[in-house]
Amino acid sequence: MNAQRPKSSSSPPEAALAYQPMEVRHDASGWHANAQEDMLALEVPVALVYNGISHAVMMASPTDLEDLALGFSLSEGILAHPHECYDMELREEEHGLAVQLTISTQRLVELKQRRRNLTGRTGCGLCGTESLEQAISPIPHVIAPALSDAAIQHALGELLAHQPLQAVTGASHGAAWCDLNGRIQRLREDVGRHNALDKLIGSLAGDGVLLDEGFVLVSSRASYEMVHKCASAGIGALVAVSAATALAVEQAREAGLLLAGFARPGRHLIYHRPLTTAAYAQDG
Repeated sequence: MNAQRPKSSSSPPEAALAYQPMEVRHDASGWHANAQEDMLALEVPVALVYNGISHAVMMASPTDLEDLALGFSLSEGILAHPHECYDMELREEEHGLAVQLTISTQRLVELKQRRRNLTGRTGCGLCGTESLEQAISPIPHVIAPALSDAAIQHALGELLAHQPLQAVTGASHGAAWCDLNGRIQRLREDVGRHNALDKLIGSLAGDGVLLDEGFVLVSSRASYEMVHKCASAGIGALVAVSAATALAVEQAREAGLLLAGFARPGRHLIYHRPLTTAAYAQDG
């Protein structure tokens, strides 16, 4: 589990398929159809199996699946630390892929007690939750970094260059780990925004990256689940390209997490900046 991991996602061909759709255009002479070259993002069923027990099945891009398994395990509270996963093996099954994890006996007992079976579509965060009480679980407190507006804008400017799958398919989300100067250190991509974030969390945890020295930038909206996953991993700042939900802001306030959204060139919204980070440098 301590092996060095790549700093960027796998190359696009591993998660994309060449296709020839018909492009239909209209001009003064009428409608015309022509075959075009296109790349489609792959999404496959991925099962996470703990000590022989299938716990979650999700639709995901078939890259960085070990990162996905570890990140999901940590952000969902199945594991408290990477060392509680003793072994991990990726297997090709008849109908998809399976990541077989061997975890500690204590964590397996706790997992069984949760009586959850999360089988859902891409990025489904609450499928299989058995009661309303389980829908919004307690969120841990984090320490937000002193993040400047200039750093947010710098990271935003680098984002597209670090998303090879998005560049060729236009159908994937990205989750990037950025240093406090806004330089992107690594990025993970997936057709599901939750999956992309879990892949990033797994990559960071597997390498033992210090999480007080950076922030996460995601190409999606900032939902409750995205805030909760960051806080559960010990990440103190989340920046989203799209909007935040009301519950995401509420949870960010409760956790002490810095939350920004609608990050676009030259502007972004700060939904919550903890008082401890009030002395940030606006000019970077």
